Amino acid sequence: MGSARFPLPDSEWRSVEQEAVQYLQHLIRINTTNPPGNEAEACAYLASILARDQIPFEILESAPGRGNLVCRLRGNGSAPPLLLNAHLDVVGVEPSRWSHDPFGGELDQGCIWGRGALDMKNMAVMSLVTLLLVHRHNIPLSRDLVFAAVADEEAGGTFGSAWLVREHPEKVRAEICLGEIGGFSREIGGRHFYPVQIAEKGICWFKVKTSGEPGHGSVPVWNGAVARIGRAAHLLGTARLPFHRTEEGAVFLETLAKHLPFPKAAVLRAVLHPRWSTFVLDHLFPDPSAARGLYALLHNTANPTILRAGEKVNVVPSEASLEVDGRTLPGQTSEDLLREVRELLGEGYDFEVLFEMPPLSGSPTDPVLALMEQALRRHDPDAIVAPTMVPGFTDAKYYSRLGTRCFGFSPVRIPGNFQFLNLMHGHDERIPVDGFLFGLRVLFDLVIALCASPNG
Repeated sequence: MGSARFPLPDSEWRSVEQEAVQYLQHLIRINTTNPPGNEAEACAYLASILARDQIPFEILESAPGRGNLVCRLRGNGSAPPLLLNAHLDVVGVEPSRWSHDPFGGELDQGCIWGRGALDMKNMAVMSLVTLLLVHRHNIPLSRDLVFAAVADEEAGGTFGSAWLVREHPEKVRAEICLGEIGGFSREIGGRHFYPVQIAEKGICWFKVKTSGEPGHGSVPVWNGAVARIGRAAHLLGTARLPFHRTEEGAVFLETLAKHLPFPKAAVLRAVLHPRWSTFVLDHLFPDPSAARGLYALLHNTANPTILRAGEKVNVVPSEASLEVDGRTLPGQTSEDLLREVRELLGEGYDFEVLFEMPPLSGSPTDPVLALMEQALRRHDPDAIVAPTMVPGFTDAKYYSRLGTRCFGFSPVRIPGNFQFLNLMHGHDERIPVDGFLFGLRVLFDLVIALCASPNG
């Protein structure tokens, strides 16, 4: 079934779906591990498809090999543009830990295997094919439809969305952006929830430094710099920072609770209670990864990631440092997070902020969410959209600077036992073919609902 307003016959959809699968397989085979990225080769492949359909595009290189493709279908200008965004770079792999070639794009067991299958070359192909369909059927648009396939998101976006927003804002400025992370299904208690990102946490990467008495390795130095930094790492890796109820966290949990029976609903609502939240997450959630995800919705976090101390095994160093990935909730600042960390660690530590970006917030009542739910329900009548916040970074950090309302919506139907989030940067990343093609139809429907001219 195609869009309600622009239905396509099943025979055409089958042909389009074969195209989409082949495009995704080929795109996965282009190794865009970042660093170095090599997104220009992926851009060239997408460009060859657009050129075949005579759709204009630009490839903008922010540095040698760091390509960003931007394509625009013109509307009548009665509404501001819609931007479909996907990053082309991927994180690294350990090939020996994979059961399939991570850059093979193999079709096996009903899935397309390879790095980027979920994060997020699938969205690049869904966006590309959506543009192809709009162009091939000459669908009149009320707003420009823009597709950006960008570099460097996995390393912070310096050569991708950040560069486009700074150097070419007119090419990507839009009222609405659809990107990652969200739109994938999660089955809970037999209900089909589709989390949609409306907010994301801020970034505060910082260094903790401490000093102590140096000496010869053969003589003990009690409470030296290494011991002190080790204590800091242990505390940050095991202790909890203060609870903060946020609208973004509350609306997600309340949406789930509203559609689930007792006792699941009661447990989810208890997570929002400052007195019971930690106990519930620690003891009443069978899935530790789900518990950690919900914890991140209600706390600033500070993950120790890099330790540095000493140069020789027989020399007690006088200095040691710990680098920490800190994330801040909406309404919280880097200063708020560092104050919480100082209170946890106590005296004797110095702090240096390495990189910071503020959190992003959106409205849980934005009318775009209702259109998303309508598009989903045409293909999954039980779909429930759950607005949420993600703890990680996306290109939305930069597009929002242009006044764009950004949503994580790259839809995929996921089987109930499929560990979707664990695969995104994990071994054996893959996407179910049926779920990918489901997402293509949903995205097409949503784009038509957002862009098609009412007079078309």
